[in-house]
Amino acid sequence: MKSLRRTLFGIALVGSITSTIYCLMVVAAAARFRRRKLRDEQRPPHFLPPVSVLKPLHGTEPGMERNLESFFEQRYPNFELLFCARQETDEGLKLARRVAERYPEVNARFTTCGEPVPQFHNAKVFSLEKLDSIAKYPLFVTSDADVRVRPNYLERMVQYLADPRTGLASCVYLGTAEGINGQPGFSAQLDAVGKSVEMTSGALVADMIEGTKFALGATMAVRKKSFQDVGGFAELGQFYADDFVLGNRLAAQGTGVLLATHVIRLMVQDTPFALSFRNQLRWMQSTRRSRPWGHLGSGLTFAVPFGFVGLLWGLVSGHMGLGALWLLAAVANRWLQAATVLRVLGDPDWVRGTVLYPVRDLLGSVLWIASYSGNNFYYRGAVYKMMETGRVEAPK
Repeated sequence: MKSLRRTLFGIALVGSITSTIYCLMVVAAAARFRRRKLRDEQRPPHFLPPVSVLKPLHGTEPGMERNLESFFEQRYPNFELLFCARQETDEGLKLARRVAERYPEVNARFTTCGEPVPQFHNAKVFSLEKLDSIAKYPLFVTSDADVRVRPNYLERMVQYLADPRTGLASCVYLGTAEGINGQPGFSAQLDAVGKSVEMTSGALVADMIEGTKFALGATMAVRKKSFQDVGGFAELGQFYADDFVLGNRLAAQGTGVLLATHVIRLMVQDTPFALSFRNQLRWMQSTRRSRPWGHLGSGLTFAVPFGFVGLLWGLVSGHMGLGALWLLAAVANRWLQAATVLRVLGDPDWVRGTVLYPVRDLLGSVLWIASYSGNNFYYRGAVYKMMETGRVEAPK
């Protein structure tokens, strides 16, 4: 029993120290990001070249109509909206055409790419290759279908390409859950606050420590040449985390890769817990393969699991009060992290997200452990295998 108490105390102590250090790093990185954000927002846009907006589509989902509308409502002098789906019968492509009819002043074009060829295990990249072939302009802005933006989105994102040495800029996002009939479910809320806080925290800290050596693929301002410089779409299409590979390879070549201060919304679907868990696990598995050592170390950034270990130590050692305080300190740690990040991102509902985040922190630790359980992952009706290099094998 004595050795058990020592083991529990040691685990709780080490994890509490590392998670506290990480929380303080997040606070510092968020303050740095806020200063950059205020400076960028005060600077009037001066670089407004023609730009092609590339939007791959596959099916539709609740809220997608509003997502698409937000791109048609951009205040930008000269841009084209390009949509690509696998087939003309795709419901997402049909929806984009209907939305376009309400905005005749916007130059919108539509195309199809067919089913991905075998080497393109990443269907989104296959669509991007087709869109690249028809785009008029050498500067691109890419975005996923679940992205919702403000009217100044294009003018803000394109500014980062004014420097010819910059090849790519991507941005953090505010996860936003929408319920089909009102309030979204609990699993969707946890997923959304995880995307807002956990993802942003990691990106801001990494940018503060070593600069941006990655890209966040929800939306990117990127040069056509940047895709060519990393091996082209056929090469990127073999990876699940194509965005990370693109940013990482550009940075390794000495091309500028930036973390923009503009914040978008990433809409989170109201799905059952099992499906939500599986989707989040897929991202964890991808990170494990893309950044193996960084992912391993991220296990020490969670706080609430170590708080529960501290509580367990208190139970077995007869110090119940100290154990309860240990857990409360871990929860307060996550409240500080969440409140800091959500306020910097401009979340109007930051209090709710802050209250929920300790639960998401606990779930995140479970997902982290589960990410080491295997290499297979489920995506859009098929099972894939994630290889050690981050490449993906054909569906079974």
